[in-house]
Amino acid sequence: MERGEKNYAVSFIRQILSAWLVMCVFSSCLTTKDITYFQPINQAMDEIVTTTKPLYTPVIKPGDILSITVNSLDKDDREIFNPLPASEAYHTQIGGFVVLQPVKGFTVDSVGKIDFPQVGIMSVAGLTTKEVELKLTRHLQEFVKSPTISVYIANYVISILGEVARPAQYVIPHNRITLPEALALAGDLTIYGNRKTVLIVREAKEERSFARVDLTNRKLFRSPYYYLHSGDLIIVEPTKGKLTSTDRIYQMSPIIISSLSLLLLTINTLLK
Repeated sequence: MERGEKNYAVSFIRQILSAWLVMCVFSSCLTTKDITYFQPINQAMDEIVTTTKPLYTPVIKPGDILSITVNSLDKDDREIFNPLPASEAYHTQIGGFVVLQPVKGFTVDSVGKIDFPQVGIMSVAGLTTKEVELKLTRHLQEFVKSPTISVYIANYVISILGEVARPAQYVIPHNRITLPEALALAGDLTIYGNRKTVLIVREAKEERSFARVDLTNRKLFRSPYYYLHSGDLIIVEPTKGKLTSTDRIYQMSPIIISSLSLLLLTINTLLK
């Protein structure tokens, strides 16, 4: 086989591969309107929004695990009420597997109560963590010297699945997070994530609700799903472009592979 013929065969194979790649790219192309967050109604008349949604304050509910720390000027008091160190993590990674760890704290029972030393049975359901701190401070003043109480929900978690960089379950130690913050925590959506129909699954008062939010629209900031609740599940679905692209790749792959195999077989035959 002449050198020119060899070059032509190689060039032909490269053209087939290039055409295949171009087909895959253009079959799933997206516009800036599909991926730009919080777009204004009129770009030319964009303005700063002066009103903001009030901060979300979670309330305690049955099943929550409260991490309660009692600080005092007396070292003995601190050791009595805080005999164990705080839990380091809600989950850890061992050998590539995520393992859930037991959370240390006071579990709110089915009727919304906890059993705390020196206080006894105390109702906490429906209260905020700040309200529980004040309630405990009043009860412990006669037992503890200048008590300072710190309370937070230790099992405040959200789950993020789908087209994000790091789908996982995330612990929120400060008990407050917005949907954009949660998605940033997960490494943002991939280019194929559908920003217009993000699904949020929420359970409250024995009911499960399903809602879809549009990350490209500024109305999100006024949505009841802007602030996430403990236990919320966020699902980012793939765009139709990715599904179409994947289908075409699977459909065309056998044809391309067969064609390349035939060309390589022909070239090898001619080289002999």
